[in-house]
Amino acid sequence: MKAMYINPFLNASMNLFKEYLNVSVTVSPPVLLKDPNELKEVSAIIGLAGDTVGAVVLTFSRETAIKMVSKFSGLSFMAITNEVIDGVGEMVNIIAGNAKKDLEDYRIEISLPGVITGNSYNINWPKGVPVISIPFQSEFGDFSVNVSMRDMKV
Repeated sequence: MKAMYINPFLNASMNLFKEYLNVSVTVSPPVLLKDPNELKEVSAIIGLAGDTVGAVVLTFSRETAIKMVSKFSGLSFMAITNEVIDGVGEMVNIIAGNAKKDLEDYRIEISLPGVITGNSYNINWPKGVPVISIPFQSEFGDFSVNVSMRDMKV
């Protein structure tokens, strides 16, 4: 996995918090996920295809997702609703769009993000490629950006 593919998603994530939520975030050192399907209750998935394939998954606790979307929308939510899921999707769509700008020089297609919730789901990570997790801390709670990519060029 190359940092030049990962950094656009990290920068776009930090930018979302700064520009849209007016909140600063702290980034911790990346760690290797021992169980790549051990994610929090709300995950937003960005698929990658082309010369590099894989996924970028932002994962939040329910509480963090609710607080973030409440701030983002200017409304007050108390539970995971369709509006909260849509709000997470919109925020991750902003991240994907901003990351795409920084990836224009590479032959990588970014999918429309999808959001899943629950305590038991599996992500279709690339086979044989580790999942790197970059933990973030914010006033809304902790979340992480999880990345697994495989270069398809020979």
